[in-house]
Amino acid sequence: MLGLFSFNKSIASLSVAMRQYLLITANYWAFTLTDGALRMLVVLYFHQLGYSPLNIAMLFLFYEIFGVVTNLVGGWLGAKLGLNKTMNIGLALQIIALVMLCVPIEMLSIIYVMAAQALSGIAKDLNKMSAKSAIKVLLPENSEGKLYQWVATLTGSKNALKGIGFFLGGVLLSTLGFQGALWVMATALTCVWLLSLPLLKSDLGKSKNKPKFSELFSKSPAINALSAARLFLFAARDVWFVVALPVYLAMQFKWDHWWVSGFMACWIIGYGIVQTLAPRFTGKTQGLLPTGKTAFKWAVYLSVLPTCIAVALITDFYPEQSLIIGLLVFGAIFAVNSSLHSYLIVSYADQQNVSLDVGFYYMANAMGRLLGTVLSGWVFQYAGLQACLLISTSFIVLAAIISTQLPNKNANLIL
Repeated sequence: MLGLFSFNKSIASLSVAMRQYLLITANYWAFTLTDGALRMLVVLYFHQLGYSPLNIAMLFLFYEIFGVVTNLVGGWLGAKLGLNKTMNIGLALQIIALVMLCVPIEMLSIIYVMAAQALSGIAKDLNKMSAKSAIKVLLPENSEGKLYQWVATLTGSKNALKGIGFFLGGVLLSTLGFQGALWVMATALTCVWLLSLPLLKSDLGKSKNKPKFSELFSKSPAINALSAARLFLFAARDVWFVVALPVYLAMQFKWDHWWVSGFMACWIIGYGIVQTLAPRFTGKTQGLLPTGKTAFKWAVYLSVLPTCIAVALITDFYPEQSLIIGLLVFGAIFAVNSSLHSYLIVSYADQQNVSLDVGFYYMANAMGRLLGTVLSGWVFQYAGLQACLLISTSFIVLAAIISTQLPNKNANLIL
């Protein structure tokens, strides 16, 4: 009888954890749709208004800068206040950011849009940090196989939804206009926020020992190395992806809003699907879990692609086809790299203060996005997409070199 009672209790506990996981995932999905749509709306709308690539990049400057700060402080807030509060604060700030942009066009100065994007950047990173940290909290210790699968599913589904958001942004801009699109998204996200407030557990991820502010910076060599690798990995993507690619497609190939947003959407959706399947590509079928060596190997695979695409563009070798096919392959391999990193950080993180470690890691992620975003506008404006791709290669090589310092924590661990 005692054994049966324990079994039923464990099933009930798992059921609660699963319900919270599904709620967090749905919350994250809704936020991600608006985040992807807003990014595409801003890029296409302000390009349409005649903004230069560098000026468009500057619109996202505060978005990325405040992402760095938010991830660093957000991990501490998550441990102190609870992940439910940081997630709901993120949703509320995104709603405010969307409404801020629903003003007459003459009020949309660069500084004003940068301020709205700053709120959106804070919102995005509070939401993401909360979702990723919550998975570690919801699962029992020594559940590495399930942890990898849950992280891969959350991350992959989020990016697939972000791709749909890119497409949604282009469609809404073409059909409802800039302000109409923003009002629709703000209304939908408000409904999600009102549901989220009472349903998320109030003590989710709250640290038993109140963390000190001085504990924001990680003291773990493994997390420091993984964070540095992540910085260069995401700088390598955003140096061509954020501004250079959509503007290049519109200028060079004369694609309209539907085609640009459609391609970007397909890229992100495919990227997200591959992320959910990443465990199959990294040894799950053999019962193995990823290690630092796995991260190094996949970074090496990725490093070849941007140079190949750049050479094809420089030599005018079927430029449109080479760019599209090359970036689709890049997206698939990058997805595996990203999924590996997302698992490793949650695996390396301390169970009691997981949000602190995850927050520090995503602070490095945001720094990489900031570096890539600024370079995407600046390098593209003065040297073209080919230069952006060559810089991408150099960043991936740096990420691979740093990955050699990652521990092989799960080298002998099987699922």
